[in-house]
Amino acid sequence: MTSYDMLLLRFGEITIKGKNRSRFEKAALAHVKSLLKPYPATKVIREYGRIYVELHGEPAREVSESLKHVFGITSISPVKVSPSRLEDIISAAKEFVGSVPADRHIPFKVNARRVWKEFPYGSQEMNRLVGGPILQAAPGLKVDVHHPELELRVEIREQGTYLYSEVIPAAGGFPLGTNGKAMLLLSGGIDSPVAGWSAMRRGLEIECVHFHSYPFTSKKAEEKVIELAKVLSRYAGQVKLHLVPFTEIQTSLAGTGQDNLIITLMRRSMLRIASLLAEKNGALALVTGDSLGQVASQTLPSMNVIGRATELPLLRPLVMSDKDEIISLAKKIGTFDLSILPYEDCCTLFVPKSPTTNPNLRIIEKIEAGLNGLAEQIEIAVRDTETLIIKPHEEVVRSSPDDISSGNMAGAGTIDNNWF
Repeated sequence: MTSYDMLLLRFGEITIKGKNRSRFEKAALAHVKSLLKPYPATKVIREYGRIYVELHGEPAREVSESLKHVFGITSISPVKVSPSRLEDIISAAKEFVGSVPADRHIPFKVNARRVWKEFPYGSQEMNRLVGGPILQAAPGLKVDVHHPELELRVEIREQGTYLYSEVIPAAGGFPLGTNGKAMLLLSGGIDSPVAGWSAMRRGLEIECVHFHSYPFTSKKAEEKVIELAKVLSRYAGQVKLHLVPFTEIQTSLAGTGQDNLIITLMRRSMLRIASLLAEKNGALALVTGDSLGQVASQTLPSMNVIGRATELPLLRPLVMSDKDEIISLAKKIGTFDLSILPYEDCCTLFVPKSPTTNPNLRIIEKIEAGLNGLAEQIEIAVRDTETLIIKPHEEVVRSSPDDISSGNMAGAGTIDNNWF
């Protein structure tokens, strides 16, 4: 088994950003460094369009698994380093490829690149000089320069020669936080965690807000959302999770007797609370898991009336995705198994048999105007919100509501509103 010396991380979409390229690369570099804290022996080197991580004995596979979540990085290759002398390169290449039985017939090519121009052999010549000894040592390899199954890349540099063949797909997109901050309405369902991941992939830093109706909902539902936020934190280093007490507001709205409008009324209140939290935390948009037509509150008329409750941009990354596409992505990012755990959240408590799909804004606003104390209840819910700092492999750090109102909490987060 090959022992790797470093990892090569490649940038993707951010390389087209012109004058902003350096800022984007620095953001990706900071994200890489944050995820490397559990691996203290590593050393990070940034080059134009690339990041190298020297392993110094740290496990290559384990580190790769962590770094493939870095947004802005499109792929990772484990690298073997050799001295830049012909005999050392050939020896390292033979060890890298290993022994292949004669009956395997694996299509193979060497792709050499002479970065150090003082090296005495050119790139094309190195293909032959390295490929010949490998073919002798591994008779199961067959040269195929057009469709190789195994392509050994050899980069010859003055400080050393890099050999690699594997390309591990990474998250891609834009580095975290380079396009601003938004609040994610995070529920315990399938859609909202996927929407949060999609938003982060486009360079948004997110904070999560979850609405709970304890004691009508169990602590298991809260624990489930914390675990979902922990999965998202693998891609962000950490996220903030705001836990909003929603029982009083939900009870008041249920008391209106407008059963078919209850979902619309609840979601509008959630947006108002999320907007206030966004203002306190410096977020410029809200993110939801809406998918057009999926449920009653996600018809176009419903989304229009609900969205009127906030002046902030309302981002819906999944709006044109179908359920199968969303489930597939949830499985890919690791949230699906948690999302399907059968713990009730606040949005399942008062779901009517026949929710309206075409609410009237004038009627909704009239009902809200007749609710004495709704604005005060919203302010109290914001005041009593608890904020958790969620990190991938650490215990949850709890903070008091005063930390939020005083602005002492810095970092990413999402809004959880259990969108219906």
